Amino acid sequence: MFSILIVNTGSTSTKLAFFKGSTCVCREDISHSAVDISSFPDIFDQYEYRMRAVSNFLTRNHIDLSEISAIAARGGHTIPIEGGVYRITPKMLSQISSGSFGRHPCDLSSAIAFELAEGNNNIIPLVVDPPVTDEFHSLARLSGLPSISRRSRFHALNLKAVARKVADELGKDLSEVNLIGVHMGGGISVCACRKGRMVDCNNALDGDGPYSPERSGGLPVWDLVELCFSRKSSPEGLRRMLVGEGGLVAYLGSKDVKQIEEMIIRGDERATTVLEGMAYQVAKEIGAMAAVLEGKVDAVYITGGIARSTMVKDWILKRISFIAPFFTFPGEFEMEALASGALRILEGKEKIREL
Repeated sequence: MFSILIVNTGSTSTKLAFFKGSTCVCREDISHSAVDISSFPDIFDQYEYRMRAVSNFLTRNHIDLSEISAIAARGGHTIPIEGGVYRITPKMLSQISSGSFGRHPCDLSSAIAFELAEGNNNIIPLVVDPPVTDEFHSLARLSGLPSISRRSRFHALNLKAVARKVADELGKDLSEVNLIGVHMGGGISVCACRKGRMVDCNNALDGDGPYSPERSGGLPVWDLVELCFSRKSSPEGLRRMLVGEGGLVAYLGSKDVKQIEEMIIRGDERATTVLEGMAYQVAKEIGAMAAVLEGKVDAVYITGGIARSTMVKDWILKRISFIAPFFTFPGEFEMEALASGALRILEGKEKIREL
């Protein structure tokens, strides 16, 4: 049976897991304090700090690298590529470390996986459906200004993993169905999946689309221009306002949906309006993606942490139930998706790709 190590570095956590086949043997979500993280000037300065967390996980769980067949890492920022499973190579790491295609703590995962596999010819280091996954059709890239193109930046890994689950529920292969997927976490992605390809989606990572717990969503263009010129903030300060300090937290001072639901139960009308407004915008975006798929939609699904909210789910369903059958998969399935991608390669069900 194939053994797979999973490495998923996030902004304030390192998620690690060890799978034997499709079974998770052990998993740890290691939280990192804001004080520790802020002590590193650059993301890649965290490398040794994160590597120690991985090494300690291997030691605690008595995992011998010589027994591992693959290390599946959350992908980093490279040139845009199609979804799939990619071998981590020096070329990929060079693009990630350059910072030319974006910067995020997830970039560390690939470097860690490559170093652990180096010198162990039996280990394949790989990434699965990385955050730069780009399967957009040409019309989805047009913005209205030739100098600005719409970019594919969304929760590709989890959305594609859950798309496979929905296809299974329908008794079909992913390549046979058209789906609309919604990931609702700190940011919100609403994606059109045509025959297994994510052909259109809002730029969730930069705060486009519906507003979310901490992102402003798409804003009235001229009002935003005037706001930018009227504020004496740095570009980074303005970015924080849109991504990190926008959405629910800007309106209500909280990005915790459970806490906001408690406010609603206590009779807070503003909290009700703001949370339902987020669901309203998600429903509008789902309608837009139904148009992208020309109305030929086999199912709509929601996933991510906010999918646990009955309030939000019901508000969305009220407005989009006419489109297609509706599925809910609360939480995120990134670790499972990484293991599944690695297993498809090891079992010869899918060919590994390279940049």
